[in-house]
Amino acid sequence: QVQLVESGGGLVQAGGSLRLSCAASGRTFSSYAMGWFRQAPGKEREFVATISWSASSTYYPDSVKGRFTISRDNAKNTVTLQMNSLKPEDTAVYYCAAVGRYRGRVYYTKVDEYDYWGQGTQVTVSS
Repeated sequence: QVQLVESGGGLVQAGGSLRLSCAASGRTFSSYAMGWFRQAPGKEREFVATISWSASSTYYPDSVKGRFTISRDNAKNTVTLQMNSLKPEDTAVYYCAAVGRYRGRVYYTKVDEYDYWGQGTQVTVSS
């Protein structure tokens, strides 16, 4: 089992920055691809960023590319999402997630590919 705990959410003005952190415990963190997702009220959970177990590969959707950066520190069992140039449409609950087993790729973008989830942290961007 892997336990994930997010932190760092909050209220920020449009154009501002926030840094989300995810602390992992349990099974070997460094073996897993990790990801961040978000869910706004009334909407489906959507992919935000993913990183391979070695941190050599990352991937982002166009909606956040160039503004968000995912990173990880396997020695500290943490994954971080740096969010810059935030927009009101970035408002959502942000979730950290981990892939529990190798599924044939170095990173993953679909909700159902992830086995472990944190409880989420609220990010609100005011206009």
